[in-house]
Amino acid sequence: MLNMHGEYKVPGGKLVVADLDVVDEHVRNAQISGDFFLEPDDALERINGALAGLQVATSAAQIAARVRGALGDGVEMLGFSPEAVAVAVRRALTGATGWRDHEWQFVHDVPRAPALQMALDEVLTEQVGSGERPPTLRVWEWASNAVIIGSFQSLRNEVDLDGAARHDVTVVRRISGGGAMFVEPGNTITYSLYVPESLVSGLSFVESYAFLDDWVIGALNDLGIAATYQPINDITSPAGKIAGAAQKRFAGGAVLHHVTMAYDMDAGKMVEVLRIGREKLSDKGTKSANKRVDPLRSQTGLDRADVIERMAGTFRNRYGLSTGTISPETVALAEERVAAKFGTEEWLTRVP
Repeated sequence: MLNMHGEYKVPGGKLVVADLDVVDEHVRNAQISGDFFLEPDDALERINGALAGLQVATSAAQIAARVRGALGDGVEMLGFSPEAVAVAVRRALTGATGWRDHEWQFVHDVPRAPALQMALDEVLTEQVGSGERPPTLRVWEWASNAVIIGSFQSLRNEVDLDGAARHDVTVVRRISGGGAMFVEPGNTITYSLYVPESLVSGLSFVESYAFLDDWVIGALNDLGIAATYQPINDITSPAGKIAGAAQKRFAGGAVLHHVTMAYDMDAGKMVEVLRIGREKLSDKGTKSANKRVDPLRSQTGLDRADVIERMAGTFRNRYGLSTGTISPETVALAEERVAAKFGTEEWLTRVP
């Protein structure tokens, strides 16, 4: 018999905990708990009963449907849902780890060239996957203006290369999907999380975005910003978009999750460099590209360094955080990747 434990903090909601036994590939003695609200009182027994006898391979969607069917009508679930119960159960069954199960390192990096930033993301994620370094939160500093396009974006469709040259903007391609980002040194806050795959075990890709962004939304809330997660990969506020996230899962057992946040920005320059189409503007509910992003500076009144310090403080208070470094050997390995991949025309134009 195996005793399994899984936890899931619902983004913007409550904590759901699943404790259960596994006997002959079936769930036994399931117990759901947490700081959620549930009425009537006996609904918890119905949830636990719905989990009894589940096969360990049962999908999250099937678990949620079974819980919903057992609850029936007239049940109030506040701060969680049948889907949240299913995620907690899947995390228990897959041996997922929690944030505090890991020793986190914080690296506020030195300014680096755009292509080297791309390479470091790949190398550092691989090192976390192999156990060479602990899970890490890295805040970037940019050595030059840059546009970073997603792995699958068309270069010519996304970037006005004449505009990029006119404004001295370096164009690079990252390994994760998602949309193009425009950055200027000192005007953005970019960070990466390099995490073991076990941290997001039992979560769908969409759920993992919300899960990994939850701490920074909390940090922004502490700064007085009514920030929320907007699926699939945006962090937004009533005043406009704040940040965009992207993610890449590695075969070696690690996940890269990186976010670019606008602290202050030259929106006019951005639209001369990026080809932001009408469809995307319409989808975001705005009429002008200049209004798509609302910088943190205008919403907090704080210096950029203070915002970063407050963000790191929130992470530290929640999960613990020690100061780390990037070794010269790691930088040298990343520079080799720049020469072989990230700095090449072949990589940049892989989707012309």
